[in-house]
Amino acid sequence: MTDAKKQAALDYHSQPIPGKLSVELTKPTTSAKHLALAYSPGVAEPCREIAKDPENAYLYTGKGNLVAVISDGSAILGLGNLGPLASKPVMEGKGVLFKKFAGINSVDVEVNAESPQAFIDTVARIADTWGGINLEDIKAPECFEIERALIERCSIPVFHDDQHGTAIVTAAGMLNALDIAGKAIDQARIVCLGAGAAAIACMKLLVACGAKAENIYMLDRKGVIHSGREDLNQYKAMFATDTERRTLDDAIDGADVFVGLSGPNLLSPEQLNKMAANPVVFACSNPDPEIHPDVANATRDDVIMATGRSDFPNQVNNVLGFPFIFRGALDVRATRINEEMKVAAVHALQDLAREPVTQEVLDAYEVDSLEFGRGYIIPTPMDSRLLDRVSSAVAQAAVDSGVARKPYPSHYPLSSIEEVYGS
Repeated sequence: MTDAKKQAALDYHSQPIPGKLSVELTKPTTSAKHLALAYSPGVAEPCREIAKDPENAYLYTGKGNLVAVISDGSAILGLGNLGPLASKPVMEGKGVLFKKFAGINSVDVEVNAESPQAFIDTVARIADTWGGINLEDIKAPECFEIERALIERCSIPVFHDDQHGTAIVTAAGMLNALDIAGKAIDQARIVCLGAGAAAIACMKLLVACGAKAENIYMLDRKGVIHSGREDLNQYKAMFATDTERRTLDDAIDGADVFVGLSGPNLLSPEQLNKMAANPVVFACSNPDPEIHPDVANATRDDVIMATGRSDFPNQVNNVLGFPFIFRGALDVRATRINEEMKVAAVHALQDLAREPVTQEVLDAYEVDSLEFGRGYIIPTPMDSRLLDRVSSAVAQAAVDSGVARKPYPSHYPLSSIEEVYGS
């Protein structure tokens, strides 16, 4: 980043007021009567009602539209382990996206914990404060245990976006890309370079969408994860294949799909040339992908390419998922975000990409046309239909799978957040 861009980023976060979020009042406070209702003595009445029935917290407080964005700062974006406090700008940024795209209030919580168990205990003890918990930037493999334990201990949705948000958007784009390539997901041979939280979650969700685990070759820093290795944790071991392939060069030969969640420039043009016809390449390392789109397109004219970058077509962007997934979960007061809800989000995104693009989106991206095909396999974040399509699909899946505590909303999109939480 140039010095000018660096300064612009610092100025954005510091001027005119430090930070990116503030608290706003939702009730009048212009008289003594208002203050008596807001605090003592009026506040005693909702306290008594919540003591009678904890569900009344959703009626008398902002809990039902409030998500905590929680991190220990052990895996911040591409920066690594900088500690909890250094993660705060990212967690505030996540809150901006929740509010901007789904009308959800959020609070960031940075936890300085000496162990995963301490982190779990800290979050579990304060979980009743919120309607949902978004875990963020927690390193693998600890993130798997942290999420699993919190799901078990909390009665609200707990969702590690680095895992599942990436997986949902990847799966939606992948299903469309394979369809364009004329390939079935249950027949596709998939190479995944990377074996961290996002990679494992992506492959698990692709399996839930129809891919065969035996057709997946996952690689970590030591090469192909195969059944002969004895250095695998339980999460990597799920993808250990019985194969003689040992390197990326071996695995990529004849592959239909490459998913990169690793580092820059790790897929060479020569390796891309070894893939099957109409190869699908999701090079998602940010900001520098495993193979640059210009290089990939110059190497093969039949490649279907996606990256994590906004300056190229087919951006795998988590903002397509998490705001609307939480919106749907909160609207039906779900106790968790389960596989059925994730798959519903995948198919909602997949289907939306096939619909005619609105003028709103064309104007936002300053293009004359955009239609389903090799250069458009995933919706754009500026498509306002996401709130309707993804949220409603997730809410319906929560009801159908038995994790909802409220009925499916009578209509989407909701005309206002107050319509749900004021009724």
